[in-house]
Amino acid sequence: MFFRTLALAATVGSALAQRPANISICDYYTTALLKNNTAANQKTLLTLVVNTAAIGNYTQPNVGITVPGILAPAMVNGTAVNLAPYFTGMLASTNRGGSMGVSVNFLDGGGATPLMMNMPANDTSSNQYFLINHLYEYFGVLLGCSMQGGADYSAYEGDASQYEVHKFMQLSYPEVTYFIEQVGMSAASFGVATEDVMLVGTALMNAFGYRCEPPMTIVPAQGSQLQSICDDETCPLSPNATCASYNGTIPKPGNATIPGSNSTGTSTGSGSKTTGGNTATGSAPVATVSTAAGATIAFSFAAVAGGLAAMFL
Repeated sequence: MFFRTLALAATVGSALAQRPANISICDYYTTALLKNNTAANQKTLLTLVVNTAAIGNYTQPNVGITVPGILAPAMVNGTAVNLAPYFTGMLASTNRGGSMGVSVNFLDGGGATPLMMNMPANDTSSNQYFLINHLYEYFGVLLGCSMQGGADYSAYEGDASQYEVHKFMQLSYPEVTYFIEQVGMSAASFGVATEDVMLVGTALMNAFGYRCEPPMTIVPAQGSQLQSICDDETCPLSPNATCASYNGTIPKPGNATIPGSNSTGTSTGSGSKTTGGNTATGSAPVATVSTAAGATIAFSFAAVAGGLAAMFL
């Protein structure tokens, strides 16, 4: 389970003083890992966390926590989850078609290869480039990057409502849970303290993991928006549910006719809106969330900080 990973992270977290309450997670760990709290270093930190969350561990050193990555098929509390088809264009699940979901390949900028080189993509015009850069910027807001907003680390100016972005995906609770767990495990793999990993995970689940959430402000400049991305019946209902604000008739996305880098498929309505995650297919190994943590701590936090500083400074 995710908490076993956090138990391993706690061993490392003890090597670092507790983060002061008046310093954001982004500012604190940028300084701890990369020495200088600059906008460029804050973006580097978010690049490491986002890229690792997406494709799994690719950097050395880390603290020995295994991160399978969002694109890896997995089992979440007995339910098969496979988020990759939402990114490859296999499903008509993006909001670019107006009133219906369409297919977009978000791995058209080189896939994992540029991410392993601490880049968003191998170009500046692909769907992958814009998606990954938006993730760097969005998570910078969520983690309180105080230097964000200039040339070295631009502010988030993407879609204000995450519900509008994700509504044709009709994500299940196991799918959203796996996504959030990978973000938390990625942070833990770089030595982020257990308390801070839990804080981030709880904030993400409260913001996005409940069905029919009332409008809330994530990006201050964008104001209050609908943010729920967990939309099918497996998702817990928000205590302050405003379901009338959401479209409850959108089906699970159907398979796209021709996956590609542009909007080439449409939702057929054939997908069920009832329960569960997508079934993992193919020969790729399946990650089990309950046993995803590494067996031992291979590096101390100080070694991680020293190694990353040597890589980037």
